[in-house]
Amino acid sequence: MSDGFITASRSDPSYAEEGVDLRDAVGFVWRQWRFIGAITLVVVLVGTVFLLSETPLYTATSQVLLNRQRERPPGGEAMLSNSDLFDVAMVESQMAIIRSTVFLRRVIEKAHLAADLDVVGGISGGRTAEGLSVFDAVASYLLRLVGSSQAEPPMESDLAPVAVGSQSIPPNQLRAIRALKKSLEVTRDLHGSYVIWVSVTSPDPARAARLANAVADAYLVDKLDTRFEAAKRATAWLGDRLSGLRRQLRQSEEAVAQFRAEHGLALSGGVTLNQQQVSDLNAKVIDARADLAQKKARVDLLSAIQAKGGNLQNLTDVANAGALPALRQQFASLSAQEADLLARYGASHPLVVNMRAQMSDVGRSIGGETQRLAASIRSDHQLAEARAASLEKSFQAATGQINLDDASAIRLRELERTAAVNKTLFEDFLKQSRITQEQSTFEPQEVRVITPALPPGEPSYPHTTRFMAVNLFIGLLIGVGGALAREKLNTGFTTPTQIEDILGLPLLTSISHIAGRDLTLGRSAVSIYDLPRAKPLSRYSEAIRSLRSGIRMTDVEHPPKIIQVTSAVPGEGKTTIGLSLAASAASANLKVLFIDADLRHPTATRVFGLEQEPGLVDLLVGDVALAGVAKFDETRGYWVLGAGNKTQNPTDLLGSERMRALVTSLKEAYDLVVIDTPPAGPVIDPVVVSHLSDKIVLVVRWSATARELVKQCVNQLSGHRKLTGAVFNQVNDHEARKYGKYAAAYYHDNYHNS
Repeated sequence: MSDGFITASRSDPSYAEEGVDLRDAVGFVWRQWRFIGAITLVVVLVGTVFLLSETPLYTATSQVLLNRQRERPPGGEAMLSNSDLFDVAMVESQMAIIRSTVFLRRVIEKAHLAADLDVVGGISGGRTAEGLSVFDAVASYLLRLVGSSQAEPPMESDLAPVAVGSQSIPPNQLRAIRALKKSLEVTRDLHGSYVIWVSVTSPDPARAARLANAVADAYLVDKLDTRFEAAKRATAWLGDRLSGLRRQLRQSEEAVAQFRAEHGLALSGGVTLNQQQVSDLNAKVIDARADLAQKKARVDLLSAIQAKGGNLQNLTDVANAGALPALRQQFASLSAQEADLLARYGASHPLVVNMRAQMSDVGRSIGGETQRLAASIRSDHQLAEARAASLEKSFQAATGQINLDDASAIRLRELERTAAVNKTLFEDFLKQSRITQEQSTFEPQEVRVITPALPPGEPSYPHTTRFMAVNLFIGLLIGVGGALAREKLNTGFTTPTQIEDILGLPLLTSISHIAGRDLTLGRSAVSIYDLPRAKPLSRYSEAIRSLRSGIRMTDVEHPPKIIQVTSAVPGEGKTTIGLSLAASAASANLKVLFIDADLRHPTATRVFGLEQEPGLVDLLVGDVALAGVAKFDETRGYWVLGAGNKTQNPTDLLGSERMRALVTSLKEAYDLVVIDTPPAGPVIDPVVVSHLSDKIVLVVRWSATARELVKQCVNQLSGHRKLTGAVFNQVNDHEARKYGKYAAAYYHDNYHNS
């Protein structure tokens, strides 16, 4: 049955699972595929026209390798100003050199490009192929279509000469440099190697290769020239420096000679002592000083022992020197004999006396020998002093310092040190000068071309396949965006989900647009609101039964009897739905009363031909009784209460106590009362009647009525929570099938009523 259109509760688990459904996306594409396809086709055609109008550009690339620093003679790299330690910053600097104006001017001059006006005007149109993305190309073409293309480059007459240093670049060269710079692309290898990619873009592949090779070759020559000029500058600087050092050395040596002459330090013939003699004397002086120090220590020890009254024989140099060891041994032997004689004889025995006399003689000999040895030690010290003094005098005489005081000696040594330093510095610079002169005649190959540019076989711009792929993507993107915009601009309701999300109401039923053939019964025409009686098995009749069933199911224990039918704006078919609801209920043998409460535009009254008959207005003002104004339509099978005469205060009448009493009495007399009220948007009458109704049915025209108006109407009528739901009217079946789940329900209706 078509009551399948009654939407599920939002708390239904199946609803939550289907909140984001792929079928919604499929339905969107189904609804808008013609629009999306048309937009995509237009964009693709624009891109195709652009490709056909674009001049193909060819990019030729040459690879230049920057070699790291080679081994050079010791110290050579310190004298050269051109360092070749190529780190990342240095590689970037070399790339900046290639892109510089001065360098490109050399390329222009060597390749004779200044006179080639074709090259000047059309290398790449001011952009490199790498710099022109697909999006830029599309934007450029669109700007060209609206007459906003890029400005033409200035003519040669518009260019003024530009001064670079002391030179001036003429206008023709300046224009060629600008064109070459715009078509030139210099990049480095992304893998960290020292390879520079030099690319030139031109409409002519041969010209692109020639220009790329010209730039690479000019860079090689520029590096060699730079190296050679650096070596020449270093040689010139070293020459000037050597001249200064030579003068400085000569002046320092002359100062030493002059000082010696002033102090009489020159020997006969003006020749100085041999350096070897001075060295020997220096060694002898050192030995004499050491010997003197040793002998002085012995004398000092000897004097100390004598001062303390000690025995000089305890001195090592005395105890073991001369005849003392033999005398001491002899004295010891005599002492032993004396002891033996004393043991056998007495102290006065002649042998003992004789032995003591011998011992006394030996003792005097020991004392005399000791004094002699002490005097010998002092004599040796005096001789050492004399020898050391003599050697000092000889050394001073040999070095020319015998007649100098301390200040003069210091001055002489200072002059000699200065002369020695100047001599060493001069010799080092002389050596470096010879090395640099050798390097100035040597051309080291620090840069070389590893891959020369060849004429490309295919254009680098435009990339037809890539461009068309992106163009197709952009077309689809614009088409989908436009379709989404169309969906957003469609302010009407199209799906039950929108009714639930925006209004918070269920969709009670959905009524399709009725074609003319559906309004015929035999050969006679049937009104839409008479279809439930004339064609009870039609789709329309089934939809009305679904509506009546939905209303009844809102309160099964106490089915509502007073049903108010309204809409947000006029023309949505609320009167037709109300009449059809009454006809469907009458077909079910219910006692039904239809009240035309639209006192401003009583459409139902005109349908039944009751314009001149008394009606609801007359009943409320008390002119007639209900039995006199309620008419039974035998053809349709239900009672009708027309609007009656015109009134100036319809709102007051509908909100009066008579109206309240009337509705109460009608609820007892009839099984169902259908009240047709004006649209809730323009007037307040539906809100007044809603206080008397059991349920309110809101009619919404499918994909037509603005959502804001319907929502405002719902807010006005929802004070008593009597809105039972909404009814879609005049649904376009063909378009409705494109709204996902909605389409399945329509298919179900078609199948059920086929």
